[in-house]
Amino acid sequence: MRVLAIADPHLSGAHPKPMTVFGPAWEGHPDAFFEGWRREVRDDDLVLVPGDISWAMHLADALVDLEAIAALPGKKVLLRGNHDYWWPSLRKLRTVLPEGMWAIQNDAVRVGDVVVAGTRGWVAPGSHGFEEHDARIYDREVKRLGLSLAAAAALGSGFLVIMLHFPPTNHRGEPSEMLEVVRAASPDAVVFGHVHGGTPVIVPSVGDAVVRFVAADHLGFRPALIRP
Repeated sequence: MRVLAIADPHLSGAHPKPMTVFGPAWEGHPDAFFEGWRREVRDDDLVLVPGDISWAMHLADALVDLEAIAALPGKKVLLRGNHDYWWPSLRKLRTVLPEGMWAIQNDAVRVGDVVVAGTRGWVAPGSHGFEEHDARIYDREVKRLGLSLAAAAALGSGFLVIMLHFPPTNHRGEPSEMLEVVRAASPDAVVFGHVHGGTPVIVPSVGDAVVRFVAADHLGFRPALIRP
């Protein structure tokens, strides 16, 4: 089973929100997102979507976007981003997810021989404007990644992918506690998004893992192949 990833769809099917205000890279969105997915993804693929899925504020509106993604080829695993305000309790979300779509939060999921773990993350220490309240959120997210990886270990061996929404380092690529936890898990792949507008993103090394920055606009709205 091939594994692909694309973050930050930023869909708004219930209440359309033009993304071109964020720059020319978003020209043609959201059609470009759906077209790029159909060009790259096969029915038996697994696609990881690490956050900022929908601009909706409520689950009922977000379901318009979730169902649109569910109708695309492949199986899907979702992770919450910082703009996914619609995301309810995991139990409630899982009761309404379309078939072939999973969500993780403080846990992990196995799809075939692929084990997916992860957490949203947060801006890393040393980032511009990092304050005390950011430190509290960041520490909580590090703990949540630990919970997710423990759940992944309980699922047995497999191709381990860690999904994050935020990059695991600051904009200078300095060492971080989040990155230490990621490296200690010895994953086969790490994917993350969040950053837009052509801002440089440092992709850290994680052993022999495939590490990809997969924000949709960075990819030209074509999901990146993580495992052939």
